[in-house]
Amino acid sequence: MFPVSVFIIAKNEADRIGATIRAIRALTDDVVVVDSGSSDGTQAVAEELGARVIYNPWPGYGPQKRFAEDQCRYDWLLNLDADEEVSPELLAEIRALFSRGEPPCRAYGIRIAETYPGESAPSALAYRIAPVRLYHRDAGRYSSSLVHDRVELKPGTKTGRLKGLVHHRSVRSLGDQLAKLNSYTDQQAIDLEVRGVSIPTWRVYFEFPAAFLKAYFGRLHFLRGTYGFLIAMNYATWRHLRLAKHYERKRLNGLTKAGSRTERA
Repeated sequence: MFPVSVFIIAKNEADRIGATIRAIRALTDDVVVVDSGSSDGTQAVAEELGARVIYNPWPGYGPQKRFAEDQCRYDWLLNLDADEEVSPELLAEIRALFSRGEPPCRAYGIRIAETYPGESAPSALAYRIAPVRLYHRDAGRYSSSLVHDRVELKPGTKTGRLKGLVHHRSVRSLGDQLAKLNSYTDQQAIDLEVRGVSIPTWRVYFEFPAAFLKAYFGRLHFLRGTYGFLIAMNYATWRHLRLAKHYERKRLNGLTKAGSRTERA
């Protein structure tokens, strides 16, 4: 075992979190699952696989991951989502990194590849991102943003990148994905309002086609056949709903303020 804590935030992930935990059990004896109120047995699945399960009411993505960081035993932290699975190649790479002593960098980007339903591993054409997921706690921590779950590193932090993949099984089905994204847009609209951000209304008219083109071509979904087209459509719908709800909140807030002025008059 190595001095690395793995932390996972979860809610109703009983069908996926088992694979996530099993993939990293040979790495660490400290797996922390922060659950925000699952009703499908997620907690039992995680506990049976040796994870410490801690309940914390949902405060938003960033705050939940910050809470999870604070529960970890070791100073080196590896964050995974409950729908992500470390590949054998990445596991071996991380083990080798720590076998040589203290890693040379204080943070590492890890490539995360979309894995469609029915695929045992990501396609060679799969869209990939490489955020920092393995890091020393003195190098930074997760943002406090309600919707942006990214590690904010201290200036000058030496950062490396690992070669192995995380398999991201984010899509249970197209309907489940759309429902999840729809819920996420509620939080995004609130976050924009809290931060005082106002996106121009004209973007509502162009967001859907622009987002579709970004996903279909920019994220290479056009190479993935009909399912790739449908995933791109869901992505565009998500981006459209984000702006639609933002516009609606601005409009209703404007009407409320106007009504208040009328009453005072």
